[in-house]
Amino acid sequence: MSVRFNMVLSDDLNSEIDKAAAQTESTKSEILRKALQLYLAALDGKRKGLKLGLVEPDSEKLRTEFVGL
Repeated sequence: MSVRFNMVLSDDLNSEIDKAAAQTESTKSEILRKALQLYLAALDGKRKGLKLGLVEPDSEKLRTEFVGL
């Protein structure tokens, strides 16, 4: 079963999602599904005491930590 819902986005956010969809040859719906999956994974990690961030592949150095999720 699937659920449909409506969402109000700012013009800027809508434009960024449009760009991401074009760059990845995807749809806005797929972009938003992936974003929600990432958010839920971050939430689960937070419950387990983990953090979410961007790491350089070669040095494994943390470049950006996402806080407030």
